[in-house]
Amino acid sequence: MLGSESDKKALMMGLMLHTNARSLIKKQKFKEALDVLYMGEEAFSLCDPKVAEMIDNVPILQLDIVWCYFMLQGISCLAVAGIWLENARKGFERSHGKDSTRLRLLQAGYQAELATYLRLELLEGVVAYHNGKYEEARKALSSAQAIYMQALKMTGQDVQSAVHFLVEEHDRKILRKQENIQEQRSYGATPKNKPINLQELNELVSIGFERDLAAEALRVNENDVQKALDLLTNPERNCALQSRLEKRRKLGASGSLGADIEEFVSLGYDRSSVVDAVQRSCTKEDALKLLVGANSEDSQHATINQPKDDQGLPSTALTNDDKMDLGGHKYPRDEVMEDELAKELTGDPLADYDMDVMKEGEAIAEYLTLLDSIASPT
Repeated sequence: MLGSESDKKALMMGLMLHTNARSLIKKQKFKEALDVLYMGEEAFSLCDPKVAEMIDNVPILQLDIVWCYFMLQGISCLAVAGIWLENARKGFERSHGKDSTRLRLLQAGYQAELATYLRLELLEGVVAYHNGKYEEARKALSSAQAIYMQALKMTGQDVQSAVHFLVEEHDRKILRKQENIQEQRSYGATPKNKPINLQELNELVSIGFERDLAAEALRVNENDVQKALDLLTNPERNCALQSRLEKRRKLGASGSLGADIEEFVSLGYDRSSVVDAVQRSCTKEDALKLLVGANSEDSQHATINQPKDDQGLPSTALTNDDKMDLGGHKYPRDEVMEDELAKELTGDPLADYDMDVMKEGEAIAEYLTLLDSIASPT
């Protein structure tokens, strides 16, 4: 487990606020983003520093604060922003390793962090300039310029290497998506037949919760991460959740879970209601009580409107195309859930690897020109 329960809550709140702030930054809403970043910084400050130092979200947030000041041309704020940048640099060294060696190993040698360090060097130079430390400013800006040229080389001149890298990442990304779909299916659907949100799941796991337990907490709460966090941090409810999860595992291992679902569906009950009832219950009898008690009117309506066979009974006939093979058993395909998962495979597969540093490049040139004008007054 990572830290105390209060540490986990503080980290989760900080992560959510920072994600919201970065979304505002992308929309060029820098003033609004600053307000959210301040709240995120306060949330992280409530966590044990030893725990917060293990992740790079805090230094990235500090860097984002200074970037917002820069984009808003808040010169007076930039003059006192050095403390954020100093803390950010220390934070990156702790989480990424000296000269980013730890991060580079995780990235198989590629330098995807260049844009982050380019922005850090640029802002250090800008802050130094507005504090009258011109030599320090030139040193930082020259370093930023070198990183900028390296970034341009990776994305422009070294075309073959870049193409090879992107093709490999494309293939890896498709494989990860397929693995994600399989993982989501393994956790089951929410009561509204939605897949588990893996981004929210990863955030819960990052602060120390066991993956299957966190997934179950999200599942029963329709992917509401705050409700899931409240459930996980409540000892009594957490214990009940673990007990239910263990019983679900036993049911799944015995192969009876899918059979029970199909039996109830064959009686005319709505599939999503059946899945929810079975997953919430310890026995088939308990699931039937839930269906009869809570969904009696819905189930009657479903039976009346369900297609009939020649004998007037609800039809349960399925074509081979409507079934999928899971562990030797044929179960009906959940097309709604498959469509939901398929949406994640659309879009630009290379978008995550774009490195747009044009704004930084323009700022480097601008401030180096200002320094040259100071060094050579007319």
